Amino acid sequence: MRAPLVGIRGLARSFETAAGRVEVLKDLDLDIAEGDRIAIVGQSGVGKSTFLHILGTLDHPSAGSIRFRGEDVFARSREALADLRGRFLGFVFQFHHLLPEFTAIENVMMPGLIQGVPPDEMRARGERMLGDVGLSHRIEHAVGKLSGGERQRVAVARALVLDPPLVLADEPTGNLDPATGDQVAELLFDMNRTRGTTLVVVTHSKRMADQLGRVLVLREGRLHEGDPGAAVV
Repeated sequence: MRAPLVGIRGLARSFETAAGRVEVLKDLDLDIAEGDRIAIVGQSGVGKSTFLHILGTLDHPSAGSIRFRGEDVFARSREALADLRGRFLGFVFQFHHLLPEFTAIENVMMPGLIQGVPPDEMRARGERMLGDVGLSHRIEHAVGKLSGGERQRVAVARALVLDPPLVLADEPTGNLDPATGDQVAELLFDMNRTRGTTLVVVTHSKRMADQLGRVLVLREGRLHEGDPGAAVV
């Protein structure tokens, strides 16, 4: 039987506070298959972003394991983990986290340059990707001069430019008007359809959760198969 793209077993995350230990994630299990489209929903403060950060290897669990294609990712050294993150994962956040003084193409090229991809190759990839998100006419514009929707499309292009198998998105449409949010969501869905990109999206949008299909509700530290209506909280 083929291993899942991501296998999570016994995942736990707790934090020490002045009032004592707070358990955010508790003995969480999840398999994510290639090409899945998953919405993570639940009330504010239950740990959705914490879960996404651990899945993205930006934080370490207190217990448990995450395997990417069968490999225990947290058994890697810090350097090897950073390399895996650059090749395996794409990130889209509510706040685009672009470098405003750089152009759209420079921002999109950045992940590949960090990975050692030749600049000419990254330039070509970046131009194609910006074309795919409808920003060919904005390639040389500083992102600080772009609209909010355009910046988020640049962020999507940056996340997808190295064709990662897994894209993690944390409220990717949260700061956008409904029409622009629909455009950004459709970009992600299109990459899933055409490239097989696996999507895991934290959202409060019932509309987006409906479109993603598989909805997991984070409640009391565990994930439960749920109803998209739980996204609106």
